Amino acid sequence: MKPIGLLTAVSALTLSLLAGSGAAGAAVASGARDCARPGVLFCENFDRLPVGGASSLDWGIDTRNGTLTVERRGAGRGGKVLHVRTVDNGRAFLRVDDLAVPPGGFYGRMRLRVDAFPTAPDWAHFTLVEATGPGSAEIVRPVGGQYVPTVDRNLWGIGADGGPTGDWTAWTESAPAVADTWQCVEWRLDPATNTVTTWIGDDITLTADEDSHGGNQVPFVLPAVDTVKIGWQLYQGGTTPAGFDLWIDDIALSSQRLGC
Repeated sequence: MKPIGLLTAVSALTLSLLAGSGAAGAAVASGARDCARPGVLFCENFDRLPVGGASSLDWGIDTRNGTLTVERRGAGRGGKVLHVRTVDNGRAFLRVDDLAVPPGGFYGRMRLRVDAFPTAPDWAHFTLVEATGPGSAEIVRPVGGQYVPTVDRNLWGIGADGGPTGDWTAWTESAPAVADTWQCVEWRLDPATNTVTTWIGDDITLTADEDSHGGNQVPFVLPAVDTVKIGWQLYQGGTTPAGFDLWIDDIALSSQRLGC
């Protein structure tokens, strides 16, 4: 269990929030069509998999007090999705290993719906995407967030752990995490500038870079990413609600931005 005291809550000065056309302008073909596009490193829309316990030769599973299940998306909607279920401070990740990420870094994209975000304990911290690799001890979390009791809401944020910058989550009050709605989430890791950029829908852009991040005042250096985990992990116990459910679809990792 991660001590809550290690989590650093930072203000909007650490992250930039941009409204407007960034994600919308990049909105292009999605889903299965993306898998055949140039630059795609990994792609999964779950439609080819049988309903039931998730399993694939293309990716692995990392769970503790959690499960991954392939389900039909819903009446009249077609397709299948990955149902991520955890209890308390459990985790359940789809794990992509041995990625051949080019020197220019990579983009990620997924669609997701989170049933409910935590409302206890205070400062509960969650991760949906984690990236690791050689060259840096930083465990990079381009998609995550935290329950902030001072504003009584969950906020999206970029974070990291395990490296010189310490354990931090850089959130902004202008990036509320909205439950029970499908949304497109994108992220980019740029090793040339040690910059992480995350787009939530059309209206939110978060950034953290080598000098402006939420951790110790040392350079934030990205690893040469070869492993990406996508799912859910919450680090503190005694949560409200007692369990967490989210549904993920149209995952893609690429050397080029795919858009929504």
